[in-house]
Amino acid sequence: MYTVRVRKLIEQILKFGVVGIIAFLIDWGILNLLVGVFHMHNVIAATISFLISLIFNYFASMKYVFKHRPDMARWMEMAIFLFSAVVGLFINMVIIWLSTYGMNKDAYISQHAMYLLRTNIGKLISTVVVAIWNFIIRKWLLDDTHTNAMNRLRRGDHILSEEELEAKWERSFSHRLGMWSIEHTPKGWR
Repeated sequence: MYTVRVRKLIEQILKFGVVGIIAFLIDWGILNLLVGVFHMHNVIAATISFLISLIFNYFASMKYVFKHRPDMARWMEMAIFLFSAVVGLFINMVIIWLSTYGMNKDAYISQHAMYLLRTNIGKLISTVVVAIWNFIIRKWLLDDTHTNAMNRLRRGDHILSEEELEAKWERSFSHRLGMWSIEHTPKGWR
């Protein structure tokens, strides 16, 4: 049973990685096009490229990586994804900005090759940091966590009864958030 859970988690991480690699290639390609060819400031270019890759990432993640939770409204899934993306965008912008900190204000023109190199190093670092953030927050709040929560609880030394497991699940933040979202979904949105 433990090996099945580990295998499913590894499979999910691999799917997350494939989606992430494709999203990264979109993000990185657009970033390099905007900075390398059009000499755009790296923070502006990184914001544009991040947002474009985010659209792909949302649809691919919700279709191939994370299961829809029956106890959460779709609009809440989108809100959580948006919150996660805004935090990820902020992390991305700060790391990209720091990557060229201290260079001339017109470095994207006057020191173009070094500016592009440092921007790409910053992009690689931000990609790793944002990917970790996204997986953790999305796994916690967007995945079909009922089964995962039950499995995690069963691993402990004290095996809980089905009623105790269900009570723990019903008290969990992600379940309460999901139920709140269903109760507060406007008519016609389901």
